[in-house]
Amino acid sequence: MVSQKVTIKNPTGLHLRPAGILCKEAMQFKSLITFSFRENTANAKSVLSVLGACVKCGDEVEFVCDGEDEEEALKALVAAIENGLGE
Repeated sequence: MVSQKVTIKNPTGLHLRPAGILCKEAMQFKSLITFSFRENTANAKSVLSVLGACVKCGDEVEFVCDGEDEEEALKALVAAIENGLGE
């Protein structure tokens, strides 16, 4: 299991379009991928779960990846967020 904290840079936070991009990225991996925000844990492979977390610009989330490709999954998700999730 690996984890890393990352700050959301999107000006509008994780609304529908960036949430969809995040989920699409997460679904490429076999590992269980979740993220923690405040006291909630969300499934990064579920758009509804990501949207339900209500993550805004500047919020810090902690991704947790657990499985056979956990290292690659974590690197890919952190890179996607660092690059603005398409925005």
